[in-house]
Amino acid sequence: MNDESQKQSSKALRDVERPVNAGQFEMGWGSDLAAQMLRTFDIPYIALNPGASYRGLHDSLVNYLGNRDPQMLIALHEEHAVAMAHGYAKVTGKPMAVALHSNVGLMHGTMAIFNAWCDRVPMLILGATGPIDASRRRPWIEWIHTAKDQGALIRDYVKWDDQPATADAVVESMLRAWQITRTAPNGPVYVCLDLGMQEDPIETPPAIPDIERFTPGEPPAPAAVAVDQAADLLANAERPLILAGRGSREREAWANRIRLAELLKARVMTDLKAGSAFPTAHPLHPLPPIKRPAEDAKRLLVESDVILALDWIDLAGTYQLAAGDADIAAKVINCTVDPYIHNGWSMDHHVLPPADVRILAEPDVAVASLIPALESRLGGDSGGSGWDAVPVNYSKPPRSAPGETLNYFDMAAVLDDVLGGRPATLIRVPLGWPGGARDFDDPLAMLGGDGGAGIGSGPGMAVGAALALQGTGRLPIAILGDGDCLMGLTAFWTAAKYRVPLLVIVGNNHSYFNDVLHQERVAVDRNRPPENRWVGQEINDPTPDIVRLVEGLGWQGRGTVADADSLRDALQWGVEGVLAGGCRLIDVEVVRAYNE
Repeated sequence: MNDESQKQSSKALRDVERPVNAGQFEMGWGSDLAAQMLRTFDIPYIALNPGASYRGLHDSLVNYLGNRDPQMLIALHEEHAVAMAHGYAKVTGKPMAVALHSNVGLMHGTMAIFNAWCDRVPMLILGATGPIDASRRRPWIEWIHTAKDQGALIRDYVKWDDQPATADAVVESMLRAWQITRTAPNGPVYVCLDLGMQEDPIETPPAIPDIERFTPGEPPAPAAVAVDQAADLLANAERPLILAGRGSREREAWANRIRLAELLKARVMTDLKAGSAFPTAHPLHPLPPIKRPAEDAKRLLVESDVILALDWIDLAGTYQLAAGDADIAAKVINCTVDPYIHNGWSMDHHVLPPADVRILAEPDVAVASLIPALESRLGGDSGGSGWDAVPVNYSKPPRSAPGETLNYFDMAAVLDDVLGGRPATLIRVPLGWPGGARDFDDPLAMLGGDGGAGIGSGPGMAVGAALALQGTGRLPIAILGDGDCLMGLTAFWTAAKYRVPLLVIVGNNHSYFNDVLHQERVAVDRNRPPENRWVGQEINDPTPDIVRLVEGLGWQGRGTVADADSLRDALQWGVEGVLAGGCRLIDVEVVRAYNE
């Protein structure tokens, strides 16, 4: 978007739902204090689906704060509200707020909360229950919407939860939540506000302390001995391999990863699940970003003599896919703080990886420490002399012939042509997206997956990420599968309501194709007819009209696109519409196959 369009879009969002005679009242109620804490944290938005359990907070956000700082973003489902905050955090690295109505709203939001947990993103979730004092409950409705320990619903996949009983307790509770969610490893936190506490008057508002005294502080530096051990291994490595996993979107951190790889002449691998962590067209990045290692990636893993894992998702499992049950032959430097968040309920900690050096620090901090240590050891020389002089590299397959069904390589090539070098962010890509379809040259070029690997998060996360991308000069694009899109479709209404520009491209194969392949595999293993793999998997008869559905939500749509020329016209239309501040969706027919 150009500067003028960005300003207009931001102003349009601010102008939605401006209350009258609001923002002029003194703090007088428990919920006013909770709302004031959100403003103190400088949270710009709170996504929600309305509910009576937090009617006090709702009034405080509207009439006490004037629906600004934070501004409410209405979602049509609690799962979408959480997903929006998730997408926002993936761009900014900062938490957004979410409000969930009592137990029923929390149960609706659980899948999206699990996604945020697995993806290690910060998020402040406010819930409500009660009144806990039974004598104050309205018959029926406030009994079924009261839980004795509501946080127990999600305690295994949030970093912390609390239920402050008084207004005075709200201050410390929310301060602690704010501190914990922003401390690595990040994750969502949950504060449940008793309805009675929200609606109790405050005689003397408690003081809100200087929140600068409650920041997480600077991330801890890695232990000097661990940095020395890692630098010794890397400086003497013949075939060093860097597995660049989860990392921040900071440009300095991006530049440091490049500097480290070039110092070592290390090969670098990245992960589609984690988002952009290294420029994929760089000569030291010889293979496409992976989800599971193909043959060339397996060879790199097995032939390396030192592996530096930078918060790599499932380090031991990745090597297991490459070498079977064989032990990791390379010396392993595992740089992550992820073990601090592991628990016994979720297995998202994956296979337990061995390591010769453990660096318990965030990867960005560790890399910044390793660079000077290696510069002093290498003294101008570079390492990695044992790798082939020419990197493996990868080439894209030829485009589909006229009349053939489009694949994702076709989609990526046409998209590149239409963008013409314009900066864009792929907010999401579908499960079948091949890593080599498009180069990623910026920390915001691609945001990765949703963490929990379910279905239905794509639309909500796309809206939240597009919201965060306003003002960056980057075009927000989400490429979604048809199943993911249809499950979360109503999240798009929020983008239309708040004038959040977004381009969505649906790769439509009219099926839950990943499960088609699973059913085929089971049938073959059992010597049963694989021809029946499609039963119970098809999304047709009738075929959902995604374009008409999204147009009913205030978007403009085009489809079904089935050839390269039509796709080019549609994408040009879509890009122009988003640059003008609109929300546009293009439904594209794609082949039922996964490209590697």
